[in-house]
This record gives sequence, structure tokens and C-alpha cells, in this order.
Amino acid sequence: MGKTNHYLLSQFISVFGSLFFTLFFITSVIYFIQIARITSIIKITFFELGKLYLFLLPKVLIFTLPITFFIALAIVLFKLSRENETIVLFSLGFSPKKIAKFFISISSLLSFFLVLNVLILMPLSKELQSNFVDYKKAEARFNIEATEFGQKFSDWFVFVNSAGKDYYKDIVMYSQNENSDRIISAGESFIRNKQGEISLELKDGKAYDITKDKVNQLDFETMLIRTLLNNEVRNIDSIKTYWLDIFENRKKGEDFVFYMLIALFPLATTFFALSFGIVTYRYERSSIYFWISLVILLYFASIMLLRNINPIEGLIGIFTLFFIISFIAFKQKILKRF
Repeated sequence: MGKTNHYLLSQFISVFGSLFFTLFFITSVIYFIQIARITSIIKITFFELGKLYLFLLPKVLIFTLPITFFIALAIVLFKLSRENETIVLFSLGFSPKKIAKFFISISSLLSFFLVLNVLILMPLSKELQSNFVDYKKAEARFNIEATEFGQKFSDWFVFVNSAGKDYYKDIVMYSQNENSDRIISAGESFIRNKQGEISLELKDGKAYDITKDKVNQLDFETMLIRTLLNNEVRNIDSIKTYWLDIFENRKKGEDFVFYMLIALFPLATTFFALSFGIVTYRYERSSIYFWISLVILLYFASIMLLRNINPIEGLIGIFTLFFIISFIAFKQKILKRF
């Protein structure tokens, strides 16, 4: 990479970095608000809050990176034009074609990473987040409080005299069926969680089976009462399996088109950024922010309007349309003049 490329890259990174962290912070706040809504249903620790945020990170990146790249590229080139540095670059033989080739290669790499993010990371993170939330919802149903009546563990009504974290003292359990009543009492008990299965381990207790005719008593040192935490916790599908039904599953097909088009946004709009950013500042005061906003608005509006058609046709059509229009704009506005 030559000195000119190094210079362009350093200028781009400085603007890209500041814009990215700003958009990343705003987007993160929005998703943290969504996480806060989840905490009204389940109780999570600070560590688990961070874990939930990591599950959302691929979705945060898919919205922040493409827009940041487009805005940063247009602003950097406009800044260089305003300071007449682009004229100097052109005089030294670094033509707009070379600038376009350089930034197209960067946008291609970024879009490739974002496509991998959509195809691989987002499905995995979505499944992990859903399983985590389902797990915590189910786990919350087994939070037994001390000295409260009417609490249940599986088919058992439970009363405890005192409770700690996964530990209970002086526990009494009651269950009823058609033929008998069952009562269990124990001095202490512990909640055991193994691979999605909750077990209540009772120590030093007595079990009673009461029928109309007799009462059976059993003394025990250790008793385990098992129950599934949540039989709806899903296995994480393979990536291929996850995307196989995009033509049958309308919602998944629309999501596929939506996120893939966002992933391809940097590549589709690089020539637009070059067209808006490279100007002769003395004679032309480009309304760069207007054009940036217009491109973003039109691109996302096209996605929202056409995402419900055939997924592949919508994907190819919108990307191809914007890429061709942006190249024509670059050719007419830049290549014919410089």
C-alpha cells in the first residue's frame, strides 16, 4: 500500500472511529432498553446482563457498521476536497478511479464480514438469547421464598421456614393424588441444576404416604425430587438448517432480505459517497448531508417496501439497482470532470 493509500486510510479511520462509537453507543442504549423490558419478567445479575448484550451484539453491528462506513467515507472525501487535498492527489496522479478502487476493496471486505454476521452469528445469537430468556423464565418459577404459602415445585406444594441461595431449611412438601396424600419433611434441602433439569435434594427427613386405610412412613438421609426446568429449550440448529425454509417461512424470508441488504449497503453505496464527497469546493458547495440522508432514506425505504416479495429477487434487485445508479452518478459527476 502506497503513502497515498496510507494517508487516505488514516483520514478515513479517524472519522469512522468517532462516528462508529457515537452510533454504537446510541444503538446500544436502544437495545439496553429492550433488555430492561426483559428484566421486568426475569431476574438477572449484572454478569447475565452483559451476557444478554453479547447475544445482541451481532444485531448492533449490522446497523452501525454499514451506515458509519457510508457517512464517514463521504465526509472524509468532502473534508479533503474542502482543503483542496483531492486536487493535490489528482495532480500527483492518484486519480478518482484509484480512490474508487481502494475504497471499493474496503467496502467489499466490510460487506463480506457483515454477510457472515447475518448468515452465521445472528442466527446463533438469536437462538442463544431465546434459550437464555426461556431458561431464566422457567428458573424463576422455582424461586421458593421463606414463610410463604401456596408455592409449588413440580407437583408439590412447598413451605420452607428459612431460605438462602439454592438452600432451604425446615422444608415441608405436600402432594395429593386420587389414592393418597403424600407429605415430606426435611431438615434442609438444596436446589441442584444439571443441564436444564432442576432437582430438589432433601436431607435427613421423613416421607409419609397417607391413604384411607393406613399411613406409611419412610425415614431417609437423602432424597432427590426431579423436574424438567423447561422442555421448550431448543437445540441450536445448524446454519444450513436455519436458513433452509426462507421460501416457506415468510417472516424468516423477510428478515433474510432485510439484513442481507443492510450488510451489502457499504458496497452498494460506495460510489454515492465518492460522488458526494469529491467536489471543487471553491465553485461547488455540495449539500453533502442532504444527499447522505437521502440515500440512506431511499435505501431503507426500498427495503421496507420490497422485503415481502420473493427473497432472492428482492435482494438482487435492490442491491443491483443502487449499485448501478451509484456507479452512473460517480461516472457522470466525477470521472467526466477529473
